[in-house]
Amino acid sequence: MESVNDFLELGLSNEILNAIAELGFEKPTPVQAMVIPQLLAEDNDIVCLAQTGTGKTAAFGLPVLEYLDMEADRTQVLVLCPTRELCRQITQDLSNYSKYMDGIRIVPVYGGAGIMGQIKSLEKGAHIIVATPGRLLDLIKRGAADISGIRTLIMDEADEMLNMGFKEELDAILEQAPQGRRSLLFSATLPKEVEMIAKSYMKDPQMVTVGQRNAGSDNVEHFYYMVREEDRYAALKRIADFNPDIYAIVFCKTREQTQKVADALQKDGYDADALHGDLSQAQRDSVMGRFKRKALHMLVATDVAARGIDVNDLTHVINYNLPQEIELYTHRSGRTGRADKKGVSIAIINQKEKGKIRRIEGVIRKQFTRLPVPGAREICEKQLSHLINEINGVEVRDDIYTFMPVINEMWDSLSKEDLVKKILSYEFNRFFDYYRKAKDLNIPEKEKRGRKKEVSEGQEVTAGAKDKKARDGDPGVCEKGFSWLRVNLGYRNKILPRDIISIMKACGLGKKSVGRIEIFGEFLYIGLKDNIVDYAKSQLDGATYDRRRLSASVLRK
Repeated sequence: MESVNDFLELGLSNEILNAIAELGFEKPTPVQAMVIPQLLAEDNDIVCLAQTGTGKTAAFGLPVLEYLDMEADRTQVLVLCPTRELCRQITQDLSNYSKYMDGIRIVPVYGGAGIMGQIKSLEKGAHIIVATPGRLLDLIKRGAADISGIRTLIMDEADEMLNMGFKEELDAILEQAPQGRRSLLFSATLPKEVEMIAKSYMKDPQMVTVGQRNAGSDNVEHFYYMVREEDRYAALKRIADFNPDIYAIVFCKTREQTQKVADALQKDGYDADALHGDLSQAQRDSVMGRFKRKALHMLVATDVAARGIDVNDLTHVINYNLPQEIELYTHRSGRTGRADKKGVSIAIINQKEKGKIRRIEGVIRKQFTRLPVPGAREICEKQLSHLINEINGVEVRDDIYTFMPVINEMWDSLSKEDLVKKILSYEFNRFFDYYRKAKDLNIPEKEKRGRKKEVSEGQEVTAGAKDKKARDGDPGVCEKGFSWLRVNLGYRNKILPRDIISIMKACGLGKKSVGRIEIFGEFLYIGLKDNIVDYAKSQLDGATYDRRRLSASVLRK
């Protein structure tokens, strides 16, 4: 497809072009340039893999608005998404895009809000319904929502909906949707469960991948700090202090830890608050409102609570804990570096978690850089520079001149140097006191001596003998129905069977597709089902793992 450099080239109506021009749209993002022409010119189903913050709503929203029959009094488009926040955001975006389309009715329905008001909105008619799966299914059962006449069904952030446990609701909704509909699925990653949705409910979907499959955004840099477990919170404070303009989401594993970290930050004087499942909807809305207004600089959240948050100018994502599921890291880091801005994703880890960093690198196909935890002098210098720059940028108003005689009299005995010292000390004595006796939080990166044979997720692993570490050999006969995939990674790259399983998952392959694994010095062999081995080769050949360009080849029987 030829490159699209302007929205005028896409064939959109003047009503939509005028609306998006007012929103500042000029050049389509890559996902918009790839998807919009296909949706306008063809009628096939599409599975689109693209990171959050890449402009997916406009990619599907502009074409479906173009095809609406404004005379028809029925629901023509259904958009499913995982959270209330994303539901509201998509509705707002579609409303903005259709500003000059008279009479259009877009109705959001989601949990956590009064259902009767939503029923009344649906009774007035809806060209487009934007919904979370649970609430929509409830409305369908009540007879308040009718999706029997939809022409287009869109699943946005499908992997997140499945991660949140909406599989049964999705199945029920998709089974009730009309057979002749067009289905569009958008997802940041392609786990097995999403593939099953596509296989079961879509008609020969065309795959559109923006960037590398499951890879992280090119606008995001990835760093990690390695500290002792008991120093994790102290490291978080130093990261915040070293970045005076920080505007970040801090991810924790549990609700309890999220609240504990947020409480500690508040006690220590930071503009921070918690977002987790124990909050009421009113509390959640209050926290999110303050965060979007930047009255909060750090939002401490669980993965589930943070889903659907739409903030484009985050400076940092901080993994106070790494996620349990490696694929979730893609979603976390994708919340920064949006709208062509640069972002930073930071992980605070202990020594035992170093291997998980390497596995994440294999999934996102990006490298982490280890940074030393900032020390007292570095932090104080950064804070001082920040304050001086802010003072230099302050507007001096005429009002101050009426007070200058009093000010000069009170400070007449002070030299310029003494005055500067006093002002800065007034602001920074707290920092100086805190960091005067601050210890070095960095720990040496110790190399593990020797590696034990590992069995990962039930796979039979025959690697591990000393001679295999030093040579490359014949993996032997593959199992019936399987073929060997040979990849230029081995013991010398410190690869383990669990790393291989993670790489296969990143390619969208489940453990049932993987058979025996043989690891040698420079190469490894993965037994893969015959029907997917060529697909796996296409995904790995030319990809990068741990700064090494991969080559993959299939050994036919």
